[in-house]
Amino acid sequence: MEKENIAVGLDIGTTKIVAMIGKKNEYGKLEILGVGKSKSLGVARGVVNNITQTIQSIQLAITEAENKSGYKIKDVVVGIAGQHIRSIQHSDYISRSNAEEVIGGKDIDLLINQVHKLAMLPGEEIIHVLPQEFKIDGQSDIKEPIGMYGGRLESSFHVVVGQASSIRNVGRCIQSSGIELSGLTLEPLASADAVLSQEEKEAGVALIDIGGGTTDLAIFKDGIIRHTAVIPFGGNVITDDIKEGCSIIEKQAELLKVKFGSAWPGENKDNEIVSIPGLRGREPKEISLKNLSKIIHARVVEIIEQVFAEIKAYGHEDPRKKLIAGIVLTGGGANLKHIKQLVEYITGMDTRIGYPNEHLAGNSDEEISSPLYATAVGLVMNSIENKTQSAVKIETQVVPEKVTFQKEYQFDTVKAPEPAAYQEQPAEPKPEPVAVYHETAQPKQESTEVKIRKSFFDKYVDKIKEFLDNAE
Repeated sequence: MEKENIAVGLDIGTTKIVAMIGKKNEYGKLEILGVGKSKSLGVARGVVNNITQTIQSIQLAITEAENKSGYKIKDVVVGIAGQHIRSIQHSDYISRSNAEEVIGGKDIDLLINQVHKLAMLPGEEIIHVLPQEFKIDGQSDIKEPIGMYGGRLESSFHVVVGQASSIRNVGRCIQSSGIELSGLTLEPLASADAVLSQEEKEAGVALIDIGGGTTDLAIFKDGIIRHTAVIPFGGNVITDDIKEGCSIIEKQAELLKVKFGSAWPGENKDNEIVSIPGLRGREPKEISLKNLSKIIHARVVEIIEQVFAEIKAYGHEDPRKKLIAGIVLTGGGANLKHIKQLVEYITGMDTRIGYPNEHLAGNSDEEISSPLYATAVGLVMNSIENKTQSAVKIETQVVPEKVTFQKEYQFDTVKAPEPAAYQEQPAEPKPEPVAVYHETAQPKQESTEVKIRKSFFDKYVDKIKEFLDNAE
């Protein structure tokens, strides 16, 4: 019987951390076995700024996913985002020693490894090298060079670059949480896998993933990634504006945004008012929904205009670079009312909301189909592609509720000496009969889960040592 491929994705966001365990079913769809979610502490705008708090948040999400699924997580594919991410276009080539041999995978690897040696700015390192079109002996627009003949193999690359320290901090948090890091993926690429169809990627599409701390952009054309960018603003700045503008606490501002917020002020009438309970017995606050929408509208326009500037920088007005499929919105910010209409109004491009349900099995929980989980679903899909066995089934052993210890008492009576002995040694006191007992207890059976946890802790300590030894 073929071993089932259990995949795990970990989305470390600014507002939430999601651990998702899944596998492919017999129809090739993604079956979600368990999801763990925790409030993200220690992450700001996609970058870890408090290691201890981030580790605690990761462990909470991992434990919840394990409890719901019945699987023990060994390793995860993690999404990388943050304002330190940038992308560059680069072309490179190799000259093959024998043009009479067909081009193979080794030649492509050699070319990609050559790009990995590019000189970066101090503190930066390459996260992704994504080949675009290939050229063989001057012949351009080749998408699949393997199996062809040629002496000079050339390609244009989309290179994603990030701060080495930020990436290492994420790695440190994962390892300190007691799990392995099996892969890193740029978050907009993971979201794109979850919500975009191949037809859209071919026609040309811009994916906008509005998260809590950042807004990620990925542009595809002819099935190839053409441009990526990370805007350092997301849903949190909208919440902050509501908090300041309405003089309320952050929790109330977030609830207002989610329940009553709209990106289009014209939708609310002047007499629509929401009452917010006052703090510690103070008078309740009355907030006009029209004013609320104006606050949200101003900030969303700012975010969308920055994203649109990136789309213009890609050159979407060039007929060869036209994005026929328009824009797809995903991430938690895509749940904001009327945001689709506002994006269409600002950009003049067709827009739809991207849901990850296309790749999910039919019996999946409705909540997982939300744009909120697009990145996590994409990371699980990425883990499945890597063919990693990221989790193992916990074999639960039934242990009685009450474990009693059975004590066996064995009495050995010490025989007193004969009376004659007392006459010979009168000074010796007469010994009393002594009862000696031996206690034997049946040891408590240790559950398999506890054994796994103990060996897990040993591995965790080894990982910490290994990480610190290899740290530069």
